Amino acid sequence: MSGAVRQPTIGAAQGIRTPRRVLVIGGGAREHALAWRLAGEPGVEAVIAAPGNDAIGHLPGVVCRPVRPGDGPEVAALAEREGVDLAVIGPEAPLAAGVADALRAAGIATFGPSAAAARIESSKAFCREVAASAGIRMARGAAFTERAEARAFARELAREGRGVVVKADGLMAGKGVVVCGGAADAVAAIDALLGARVEHDGDAPVVVVEERLVGREASVIAVCDGTAALALPAARDHKRIGDGDTGPNTGGMGAYAPVPEMGRDVIAAIVRDFHLPALRDLARRGTPFVGALYAGLMLTADGPVLLEFNARFGDPEVQVLLPLLAAPVAPVFLAAALGRLGDAADTSTTSLRTVDEAAAVGIVLASDGYPEAPVAGDEILGLDAATATGALVFHAGTALAPDGTWRTRGGRALTVVGLGPEVATARDAAERAAARISFRGMRRRHDIALDASSAVASDAAARAAPVAPGIGGGTRA
Repeated sequence: MSGAVRQPTIGAAQGIRTPRRVLVIGGGAREHALAWRLAGEPGVEAVIAAPGNDAIGHLPGVVCRPVRPGDGPEVAALAEREGVDLAVIGPEAPLAAGVADALRAAGIATFGPSAAAARIESSKAFCREVAASAGIRMARGAAFTERAEARAFARELAREGRGVVVKADGLMAGKGVVVCGGAADAVAAIDALLGARVEHDGDAPVVVVEERLVGREASVIAVCDGTAALALPAARDHKRIGDGDTGPNTGGMGAYAPVPEMGRDVIAAIVRDFHLPALRDLARRGTPFVGALYAGLMLTADGPVLLEFNARFGDPEVQVLLPLLAAPVAPVFLAAALGRLGDAADTSTTSLRTVDEAAAVGIVLASDGYPEAPVAGDEILGLDAATATGALVFHAGTALAPDGTWRTRGGRALTVVGLGPEVATARDAAERAAARISFRGMRRRHDIALDASSAVASDAAARAAPVAPGIGGGTRA
């Protein structure tokens, strides 16, 4: 394996590096959206999905290759055989497994952090350590390996009248967070998580106990090259399974972008106060972060507070974000992978350029029994009718049966994305399209983006004020 990074072509008109062959690692709706976007961009000749899914394989200009996405040497060997100029890693598990490290060792320009940098997601305890070191505002909390200490801290928070949140330290696909009603619930969650053999960094399970914050959640994802950061529009995910934010947490039942109360000034302050300090701290540790850095935030009355960092694009957030970007993303991802984000974008600004007056709303359709015990094998009806409305439909837990019908594979099956000039019209478009799809026991929410009214936005704008006064002019850590 060669250690020299392949050099892709240079776009003569813009002087921007354009990858001709792109490898997308993963096989869910997030990767479907990434493959769809990248395959349709000028200069990209082919997208290889590893392993992809049946719907991804039906995209023009895309081929799927069977590979274990968490096996670094196997993925790197595929990248070399396919002669790719850029690898884009979608899910968190391959990042935690060091797939980006294996690709870089093979000389493949890779958009995705090293396993060491990805610890900012794979270990919530490490995330808190980075935030404390970088001066990033987080909820009061601590990490524990001993049940007695964790229980005592949870009871202390409860006595003070604070809500309690208990989190598994390792990767839990968005489901390892328990919002507790009181001390008794917190103790039960601590006992359950410390008794479970979840994926974690140490020899013993770790649990994080934090105070519960009051406000509205939102996320800002930034493309990072180790020192510089460019933000995508803010997005809002809906985690719980039921309307009105009821029921258990899931991997995400829908999302919308942009978030009306989070304008450019707010996003600029968030990049300055959250992303850039994290980049500086990770670089100081010798683990620079290259890829998509996702800041999950609570917009409190006292300003934004960090809930978590993720080391990749969110799902379903990226399904609603990619359609809003005005310029090609392939050269931006490649420039970030090479540590030269300024070659492909103006890093004196804080955000990637978006389509004027555009919004997107995504509704997730999940299998019967999700998230506790999802079932598979049910026929999916109405896909053509949904896309005929003009909506985008991204596949995750689906399979094309030998008889030509689409079937569920369990879990989140589809993300239906509606577009419009504002969130309300995009929501209407998403609802119209989602209503045309059906399968047995389908689980979905009917209130995605319903909260994005002008009245709510006006009220929340005051609560989303920057943590510190002033807006930083640069975007380099």
